[in-house]
Amino acid sequence: MSGNFLVYIDQSKGQALPTSWEVLSAAHYLAEKLGGSIYALALGEASKAVAEMAYQYGVEQAFYCDDPSLADYRPEPYTALTSKVAQEKGVSVLLFPTTTRGREVAAMCAVDLQGGVMPDVTALEVVDGKIIATRPVYAGKLLAKAVCSVEPVIITTRVRAFKKPQGDASRSGVAQRVDAVLAEGDIRTRVTGYAQAEGGVSLTDANVIVSGGRGVANNPNLTPPADMDEKQAEIWRAQQGFKLIGELAAMLGGAVGASRAAVDAGYIPYAHQVGQTGKVVSPDLYIACGISGAIQHQAGMRSSKIIVAINKDPDAPIFKLARYGVVGDLYTILPPLTEALRKRLGK
Repeated sequence: MSGNFLVYIDQSKGQALPTSWEVLSAAHYLAEKLGGSIYALALGEASKAVAEMAYQYGVEQAFYCDDPSLADYRPEPYTALTSKVAQEKGVSVLLFPTTTRGREVAAMCAVDLQGGVMPDVTALEVVDGKIIATRPVYAGKLLAKAVCSVEPVIITTRVRAFKKPQGDASRSGVAQRVDAVLAEGDIRTRVTGYAQAEGGVSLTDANVIVSGGRGVANNPNLTPPADMDEKQAEIWRAQQGFKLIGELAAMLGGAVGASRAAVDAGYIPYAHQVGQTGKVVSPDLYIACGISGAIQHQAGMRSSKIIVAINKDPDAPIFKLARYGVVGDLYTILPPLTEALRKRLGK
């Protein structure tokens, strides 16, 4: 295999997702083994500045398009332009971060370019001129090695699987503007509005995540307001548990996660869900509180560097995955742990 490499920089209104820069590490490895040039592409409002940041990470040429039709992310115009740039630059490998937008554009580019997709890749190697990608299968219980039999090869990399390359502020360049492919009238999707999401640290970008499961509601010593029915009382207890989890996460500068069971029970919004049907995360530290560790949850966090489990059940599956385990009630363990960290960190 020979050719050039195109890295899709996932950005919104001038802010690139950190995982986009991680993809450049994968691109540099492949270029070193196979030869060829590395290009970067950023689309949407204020994308020029983001594209020019890519020069700090060693790309040969960066492209951008800030056409009004790309102001809001829509898959059709983003895919059409990405595919066009790939064709014009003789790209044999397209690399995307495994984000919501990245996965969608990657899949649609595969259709446009008649290429093959290797998604959610955690490692790459080159053998006899062929790219071999390692990716998790069976909810993360096994790792598979895959080879794509057609070109272009389209790869999406798992968040935090590749180390962000060392930037060099002395390297700079002028991004080249490319024209949009689709006119507004040819785009079927319309963005009708936005809903404000909760603030805080993004789950996918967090170095530390503290998650809660159904166990956050199991504190019989909490007395809910008298006018609550049984279900309301359960949710109220869970919310008190997630307050403790939130305090610990804030102390560590991390994000709050949750199991699907906690989300389905109405304890916390879906945006916090970690697992096969939620976010796939790879933080340096993952603390699971009151989470039994069903395989669906493990699929979303088993690649975390260090896993700590806190659970009253000594036979909970999460303990088999954890490096450190504490058998006990999270209501008993979290307050002194948070206080000890406060003193240690001087907060």
